[in-house]
Amino acid sequence: MSPKPRHLTLIAATRKPENERHPSAQSDPLWRKLCEEAEDAFEREPNLARILRETILDRDNLEDAIVHRVAGRLGNDFVSSAQIVAAFGHALTEDPEIAEAFRADIAAVIDRDPACDRFIEPFLYFKGYHAIQTHRLAHWLWRENRTDFALYLQSRSSDVFQTDIHPAARIGKGVFLDHATGFVVGATATIDDDVSILQNVTLGGTGKESGDRHPKVRRGVMIGAGAKILGNLEIGEYSRVAAGSVVLHSVPAHTTVAGVPAKIVSVSLKSEPYRDMDQILGQLAYDCFTYNI
Repeated sequence: MSPKPRHLTLIAATRKPENERHPSAQSDPLWRKLCEEAEDAFEREPNLARILRETILDRDNLEDAIVHRVAGRLGNDFVSSAQIVAAFGHALTEDPEIAEAFRADIAAVIDRDPACDRFIEPFLYFKGYHAIQTHRLAHWLWRENRTDFALYLQSRSSDVFQTDIHPAARIGKGVFLDHATGFVVGATATIDDDVSILQNVTLGGTGKESGDRHPKVRRGVMIGAGAKILGNLEIGEYSRVAAGSVVLHSVPAHTTVAGVPAKIVSVSLKSEPYRDMDQILGQLAYDCFTYNI
């Protein structure tokens, strides 16, 4: 019988017996599922053995795993991943809602992204998920008056994830940032729970005004790719902003707006746009794109 490949033997030797791994997984269904997916990936793809071990298989719980994965992406020669892990640890101790948001956000991806059916995918690969969790740490640091570290993380997140979220911005739970590239959020913006946002969206100001000057996005909203929402206005709950729209005025709840500038094209009291993720609008909506700025 020919010997087993040496690299596979070495990998297997580093693994703990199953009954010694992930004791917390027995009482945490989400963590248990992620561990099972990691075990499966470990068997199928030995090239990912190190990242699977260091971010999941050797971690104690879901929060610890997420912190190490995000910190691993953010760390560099100037601020190490260990320093970021330590900062996350303080934040999680002081604000348990951050851990709740970790879970709500990863569940949102599974619920709303038709291309994703495993928790391990946003955990390991999705920069939108990682960018939001980075912001959660930056926001905690901002509230603790550690503004320089907060602004550093904003800058580092921009380098790594191509997002620019001011650390003062307030972001709720269950937020799905799909693709993430080009997402810009101003300092006084608010994003409530259960919101879905696609790439190249701006929640910005209209110029040099000071004070409260950025949008407030309410629960259940979906914002399509490339939309620009400018000024201290409100996007009402369960409303939808069509891809490519420029919103300059508040949007009532349960409505769809489209165009440049955006105007109301439909009203639906029963829809859940943040879950439907439907950017395909009827001809009436596309007729709004007359670019009348």
